[in-house]
Amino acid sequence: MFVLAVGFVVLSLFTSKLLAPTRVTAAKEAPYECGIVPFREPARRFPVRFYLVAMIFIVFDIEIIFLFPWAVIHRELGLFGLWAIVAFIVPFFLSFLWEIAQGGLDWGPRAQRRPLGVLGGPDLAAMPSVRGVGLEGRAPVPVGVSAGRTSHPDTSREEGR
Repeated sequence: MFVLAVGFVVLSLFTSKLLAPTRVTAAKEAPYECGIVPFREPARRFPVRFYLVAMIFIVFDIEIIFLFPWAVIHRELGLFGLWAIVAFIVPFFLSFLWEIAQGGLDWGPRAQRRPLGVLGGPDLAAMPSVRGVGLEGRAPVPVGVSAGRTSHPDTSREEGR
């Protein structure tokens, strides 16, 4: 039976080599990803953090796989089964808490605390923090207060005429 399986594999490989087209073209050598033809190379490589999260995902998937059999027969195992699963889950849970504490699951730039002097005082509080885009056709909305007068980018241009 083993000889038959090996013979089938060798015959399949030989037949595919014999019948495969041999002309190499640029279209055949180009990468193809999920039906989308890439129009440019990626700007940079994946960050290491992506692989770390992928490994954590796999580890917790394996934990769930081990929990299924225990959930099916936990009554037959009794107290021994309970302590065994607790001894199995506690290290996973503690390592997950450690990972969160180390910032392993934080995406994006880290928030840096700045002293109040760098951010500004009460004068900056009246300034807008969001830039207005597409204000045509809208009623003027006060953006900032200076010297007791409310100004708006659209109305200030009209007043200056």
